[in-house]
Amino acid sequence: MYETYTFQYVLQRMLDRIPQDLDRREGSIIHDALAPAAAELAQLYIQLDVQRNLVFADTASGDYLSRRVAEFGVQRKAATRARWEAAMLGTGEVPTEVPIGSRFGSEGLVYVAARRIEAGRYELECETPGNAGNQPPGPLLPLSYIEGLVTVELLELLVPGEATEDDEALRRRYYAAVNEPAYGGNVADYKQKVEAMDGVGAVKVIPVWNGGGTVKCVLIAADWSAPSAALLDQVKQALDPEEGSGQGLGIAPIGHQVTVEGVAAVTLDVTTTLTLGDGMTTGQVQEPVEQAIGDYLLRLRESWAEASHVIVRIALLEAAILGVPGVIDVTGTTLGGSPDNLPLGAHEVPVLGEVSL
Repeated sequence: MYETYTFQYVLQRMLDRIPQDLDRREGSIIHDALAPAAAELAQLYIQLDVQRNLVFADTASGDYLSRRVAEFGVQRKAATRARWEAAMLGTGEVPTEVPIGSRFGSEGLVYVAARRIEAGRYELECETPGNAGNQPPGPLLPLSYIEGLVTVELLELLVPGEATEDDEALRRRYYAAVNEPAYGGNVADYKQKVEAMDGVGAVKVIPVWNGGGTVKCVLIAADWSAPSAALLDQVKQALDPEEGSGQGLGIAPIGHQVTVEGVAAVTLDVTTTLTLGDGMTTGQVQEPVEQAIGDYLLRLRESWAEASHVIVRIALLEAAILGVPGVIDVTGTTLGGSPDNLPLGAHEVPVLGEVSL
């Protein structure tokens, strides 16, 4: 809107208002007196353009976007902490009890014992919000002495930690809330409320799947993996507690019996033949190729909720591999021994298995 209001444009407009019989050339008193004012006005127009963009949801960012969407009841999702199941073992791998609040460290992260699950099994919560706590399972070290404790092991990621919602994700939720009104337990209502829950990445809602009043919600976790049983139970309790199902004791309306399931992870073994550049070996490209394939499969998992089913395509997989430095050509790519594209079920997502080059 203000793109034409440059320094030169504003200055020329000001000079055009000066009588013709006065000296307006560069270096004249009038020119040099008007130039600083024209520069400030040009900066003002730049700021006006920026402020105009911050008013509308499609161009706003940061706090301005948060404030804009909040007018419609949409709140930016704050960062959440990862929650793990961990084993506490003593001598001879005997289950050991530890005090709630005990702290354990690994790779610069600290985990706190938040809840006892059973003998020698505890739920730990990462002190650092965000997805940093979604590290691979492994050993932890106690930060203070605990009598009888020998080893601590992270076993299963119960609820993935999430980073603060970015602008584009918030904008998509805002458009969904405005364009797909959520009301009284319709599909949009379930979708918006479930996806706002901690640990949930996306959901498919299947109404009347087993007769009138039945609803099925199929989830994928916030780290785009198959959700844990603990996360599924957390969502189930929030929607429609098992005790008193259909009585409206959760978010679901009275009369709705909700089933909560997770996506099924399908492990894909990839075999391919590469032509490499001079001096390159398969060992040098093994990890980058695995990363490229993993990124492609991640994009498929991220789009799972918007598609009827996911198809792993050989051509796109090879295109991802060709983007690896040092790879000149790719041939003979197979998925699980088959050279064909792999269509998955409606509730299946692909994860990377073994990559053979």
